[in-house]
Amino acid sequence: MPHLREIAPGLFVQGVNPPLRMADFRLIAFDMDSTLINIECVDEIADIVGKGPAVAAITDAAMRGEIGDYKESLARRLALLAGTPVSVLQRVYEHRLRLNHGALELLAYARWDGLKILLVSGGFTYFTDRLKPRLGLDYARSNELEIEDGALTGRIVGGIIDGQAKRDAVAQACLEIGCSHEQVIAVGDGANDLPMMQLAGLSVAYRAKPKVREYANVSIDTGGLNRLLELVVPSVAYA
Repeated sequence: MPHLREIAPGLFVQGVNPPLRMADFRLIAFDMDSTLINIECVDEIADIVGKGPAVAAITDAAMRGEIGDYKESLARRLALLAGTPVSVLQRVYEHRLRLNHGALELLAYARWDGLKILLVSGGFTYFTDRLKPRLGLDYARSNELEIEDGALTGRIVGGIIDGQAKRDAVAQACLEIGCSHEQVIAVGDGANDLPMMQLAGLSVAYRAKPKVREYANVSIDTGGLNRLLELVVPSVAYA
């Protein structure tokens, strides 16, 4: 790919020539943690139960791509959280989880132009299942935490949503709505987002790790998610 070039303060592009038309796309796929929302949920859960530094160190290494197997990194973090009461997850959702700046505006314009919205996360269904109706999302895929007697077991139910599973979720959504991969916008920040970003016609790094930023067509380094609207222009403008 060509080198990133700054077209506005904190906004970089490579391999595309903006402005692009929002209506030319059919699907927008978001990572959740540190992309659509302001936190890494697993780190916040760990912080509440006194395991914060140990879990955050594994998260950071995984997002930088230093732990090649996302499944391994997730298993190591969850093992540290075995025995955590489910009430801790509710505390995180109510008191710590916030949408990143500009998320609602970007979602509104995407929805207006007919794009379907996919939230695909290596995080947890406890959070994505609550965000899906709250934000009017069309699809949500993430990991289901195993819970016994009101506490986390430290394990996942079913398959783990890793980078390949994220890519597969985007491809499946394309099949369902009948769009090409070129009509997909994929937004993420970590190494496990690269497979879906590589599949998409337009890849967007939001305040991302260097490995992701170097790959993406668009890198938003400052400001909110709505900065994408400076490059991908919607067909209407709200007053």
